[in-house]
Amino acid sequence: MSDARVLASAEIAGTPSQRRRGLLGRDDLDGALVIEPCRWIHTIGMRFSLDVAFLDEDGVVVKTTTMKRHRLGLPVRAAHRVIEAEHGAFERWGLRVGDTVEVRDESHRTSEEVRGA
Repeated sequence: MSDARVLASAEIAGTPSQRRRGLLGRDDLDGALVIEPCRWIHTIGMRFSLDVAFLDEDGVVVKTTTMKRHRLGLPVRAAHRVIEAEHGAFERWGLRVGDTVEVRDESHRTSEEVRGA
């Protein structure tokens, strides 16, 4: 992408253990959490509300939503990956349905970025 911009630093939850834990026990999130593979999430036991983006296999945002604490979401069939951020982040980033998001590892798995066009 020639016109890509960095939206946020991201943590990747790629193992089953990391996906199960997600953001449980945290008081906040600086940046984003990327969960892959993933088609649905919940906020049961969470300490804050989330902005959630569901991406297809090509990284296209197919759905966004805000989930309050202690909610159970419905699966999004087209989703392959989920990006979670603190409520209000997507508005600041300008992230919308139809955007393409790329998760880039710029430094060999020590730092990831979420990029949008």
